[in-house]
Amino acid sequence: MINRRLIFAGAFALAFTTSAAFAQDWKAKYPELVMALVPAENATGVLARVGPFAEYLTKELGVKVTLRVANDYTAVIEGQKNRQIHIGQYGPGSYARANTVSGGNVIPFVTLRNSGGVIGYYSVMYVRAESEYKSVADLKGKTLGFVDVESTSGFKAPTFFLANQGFPIEKHFKLAQPTGSHENAIFALAAGTVDAAVNWWNAEDDSNLRRMLTKGMLKKADGTAMTPSDFRIVWKSPLLPGSPFALLADMPEDLRAAIVQAFLDAPKKNKAAFDALTDGKVENFARVSKEDYVESVKMNLWLDEQRKHRGN
Repeated sequence: MINRRLIFAGAFALAFTTSAAFAQDWKAKYPELVMALVPAENATGVLARVGPFAEYLTKELGVKVTLRVANDYTAVIEGQKNRQIHIGQYGPGSYARANTVSGGNVIPFVTLRNSGGVIGYYSVMYVRAESEYKSVADLKGKTLGFVDVESTSGFKAPTFFLANQGFPIEKHFKLAQPTGSHENAIFALAAGTVDAAVNWWNAEDDSNLRRMLTKGMLKKADGTAMTPSDFRIVWKSPLLPGSPFALLADMPEDLRAAIVQAFLDAPKKNKAAFDALTDGKVENFARVSKEDYVESVKMNLWLDEQRKHRGN
């Protein structure tokens, strides 16, 4: 009689060999994975913050993960559309754009769960604390620095919500000018180039402004370091969906599963790299899907419609 244990052992060995073969198949096809992020800070800052995480992914996945610092949001969107970028980090609005232009091939898989279990973030409008501006109404006829037309916190959300609140940006402000990155918007405000600037904000101790202040990047005219008290928030959006990491849907299923698992395991397997990525302000990654960004798609459609009207 055939030994059942031998049958089971043989079946297990076959399954293991087949699984390993599949893994080797995708590793042969994808010897290098490219990860890119929409620009929130200068290239040096991105490399210092995200570099250790890319190294962690390289070790976990067994193939080289190359970090690419994009010049603008469109570069990441187009890079994933053209399958030159395998993993991208977006704001919710820029993700929705990437999903649309790629025909649904760019799909979100995780976002960050902030301290206290909160998923999501805010768009805020800053002014200098020494200014007379206490509200958006006070900024009538003034200048606004925004980030990029594909930035959710730096353009899409304030444009959408302020219009609904009776402050359409193109009519309320004398000039609304792009600065290219979240850091540049704050630099422009600190230098007095603009009267107000929009940016991302998670909490009082977790924002792009706070990150820049901690690094000593902002100085007064006399060269002394600026502090949080030098700035004031005059507007805050409703809670926005969490900024997602997205991958290509047409990659092998085993590869996609390995990427997702590596992200979810990061806080435990390499806390130092995870904390560097998130400034130590985040609990872990949370799973997301395209259904979590339905409102971001609607926001994009509204903005596209407004752009068409202005073009006519």
